[in-house]
Amino acid sequence: MGALIIPLPSEAMRYPELKQLHQLPLFSLLQRARAVHEEHWPDRSVQLCTLLSIKTGGCSEDCSYCSQSSRYDTGVESEPLLEKADILARARAARANGSTRFCMGAAWRGVRAGTSRFDSILEIVREVAALELEVCVTLGELGPEEARALRAAGVTAYNHNLDTSPEHYPKIVSTHTFDDRLRTIRHAQDAGMSVCCGGILGLGESLDDRLRMLEVISEFNPPPESIPINTLMPMPGTPLEGSEPVEIFDLVRMIALTRIAVPGARVRLSAGRSQLSDEAQALCFFAGANSIFYGEKLLTVSNPAGDHDLALLRKLGLEPKDSDPHAPSPAAVRDRPLSPSC
Repeated sequence: MGALIIPLPSEAMRYPELKQLHQLPLFSLLQRARAVHEEHWPDRSVQLCTLLSIKTGGCSEDCSYCSQSSRYDTGVESEPLLEKADILARARAARANGSTRFCMGAAWRGVRAGTSRFDSILEIVREVAALELEVCVTLGELGPEEARALRAAGVTAYNHNLDTSPEHYPKIVSTHTFDDRLRTIRHAQDAGMSVCCGGILGLGESLDDRLRMLEVISEFNPPPESIPINTLMPMPGTPLEGSEPVEIFDLVRMIALTRIAVPGARVRLSAGRSQLSDEAQALCFFAGANSIFYGEKLLTVSNPAGDHDLALLRKLGLEPKDSDPHAPSPAAVRDRPLSPSC
């Protein structure tokens, strides 16, 4: 196989290049990913993010992996929006325990300006931002007005995962489209928010689907600030409850490809981490992961204990990233079309 040129951050990574990289022997791929990682992230920091479900269950969407969908009998009880005081108490605890980014997720199709629900969210965001935490929210679909209001309130980043490829997406969700997700991402970026956007491995997708998803993400302009790589945790009662676990080396390859394809993004080792050994996580960090969800629960599923995470980072010579709530969003690349488009 001939030499493969690793693109500059301003260049999108096309499917043929991703396929060629994926076919490399694992250690060769890791060497390439590690070189990119050390060039762009020399400080050895790992971003610690706490994720809190501020409104759980009762979602009208039919995402086939999600225990919060009202379409499936999963045992997850629908709960209203948490009280502001409870959310702020959790944010303060997260900050005291070392988290620098506080992520709030609500099981809704989306939010709309002018509603009491959205006004409550804006008030919560303002008060969490006042704690000097980086504020991330995931609230479903956004229009341009909602996106601008969230940014003005203090949202640092908006999470909206693509989940899988455009081709595989209709097999996973029918109540909204892949283009709907791209539209929300465009609105968040136009409002000046950073975008946190990744996917889920283990949805019955092919290797081509994984590479296509990463190709689309690499085309974002501006690029995503962070890319969560999740592995499916099959939830009882969902259509994907019997899915096979993701092979660890498949996860490591995907992290390495993501690091090469989007060098300036933090690659977040996300859902499914509780199923990984310390040695498997160390391999993921070596491949290019430099962010984790921190705390004992991710929305409705378990996560490694915080003290264990900190001990592991120390063993690996890594250190928690300092909070930077006022960091600018990634800039759009000149002479490159804005994307995603729909």
